[in-house]
Amino acid sequence: MKQLVIIGGGFAGMWAALVASREAALADAPLSITVVSPDAHLTVRPRLYEPFTEALRAPFAPVFAPLGIELLLGTATAVDTVARSVSVNTKQGAQRSLAYDRLVLAAGSVQRALNIPGAREFALDVDTFQGAAKLDAHLRRVLAAPATDGALTFAIIGAGFSGVELATEMRNHIRLLGHVEAAAKARVLLIEMRDVVGPELGENPRPHIEAALRETRVETRLGTALSAIEPHAIVLGSGERIACATVIITAGLNAHPLAATLGAEHDGQGRVVVDSHLRVKGNPEVFAAGDVAHAQADDAHAALMSCQHAIPMGKHAGYNAARSLLGQTLRDYSQPSYVTCLDLGDFGALFTTGWDRQTDKVGPEVKAFKKMINTQWIYPPQGDRAALLAAADLDAPWPPAA
Repeated sequence: MKQLVIIGGGFAGMWAALVASREAALADAPLSITVVSPDAHLTVRPRLYEPFTEALRAPFAPVFAPLGIELLLGTATAVDTVARSVSVNTKQGAQRSLAYDRLVLAAGSVQRALNIPGAREFALDVDTFQGAAKLDAHLRRVLAAPATDGALTFAIIGAGFSGVELATEMRNHIRLLGHVEAAAKARVLLIEMRDVVGPELGENPRPHIEAALRETRVETRLGTALSAIEPHAIVLGSGERIACATVIITAGLNAHPLAATLGAEHDGQGRVVVDSHLRVKGNPEVFAAGDVAHAQADDAHAALMSCQHAIPMGKHAGYNAARSLLGQTLRDYSQPSYVTCLDLGDFGALFTTGWDRQTDKVGPEVKAFKKMINTQWIYPPQGDRAALLAAADLDAPWPPAA
């Protein structure tokens, strides 16, 4: 039986497995599909800026089991493209070698380390489910403790997409933990090295983002570097020391380090360059998708590190990997349409269209749309085998409500 191994249990990896399973079923051809993931759940990563709940992840079992997809809990540590094998450290502590006929690398991204004193010891993040859980536990401790200098100061480092969403939502975090008065008194700092908020979001949506930050009472420090994080304070590049009990890093992502081991071409974020079929250049048996892949969404733009791109990329990678084993025609990945939906806390949300992010709608009414995306559209499909296979149709509309 042919072996398809998928490294990664994020959006791209999950959808690659589902679509590959559908193609094998349509061809009535046996195909072994194994997903290597350190977790038995899909973490809904775009939601991790929200107040913490177990609903920020969804189990794989109801999705994989009806389709006969094997989930191997563990961490892929190496890929041997000559021997066509993947080395895995399993969750039980054993080492395994998985042979593959086709491989889909969908290992995702990792937050770029902030190389300043105290970052490793004292900073928090919302990059992983575990990170979000740790932040929630920290907030509960801080809010329950006797008031001290800086106890209600919350510093968010990085004014990009995640930083803006987290900053504007922070007071709601505190309110939902039962501390309404503390939410009103809180000092929320958004610190950015560059001179503008949302530098990668461009100029068009910026006035609305700035208005939202003012309305949600987020204090910005732009063109400001962070030089140290202490147990109860931060130190800025200017030497200013600010008492602060909570520091959250949201600055920058790089491709999973496994991408660097393929010996292929990479971009500045460590993403492996793929062709129009999402094949890794120079490695025809290896496909890549999601945050770990540098793929052209259209003639002028590369796909971004977002579930908006990871889901279609994962679908195409699974489709092409399976069909290459079945001797069938492959399809080019293309995604020329691009939108942005940015949560802005109590201000509402912002919806833009196009790669230049022209504002389409902004305000409280967009918040309901953002909630629908976050709580419905990006979750795994549900149902029996037939329903799952139908959802895995490469031509099925996405979002599901479309």
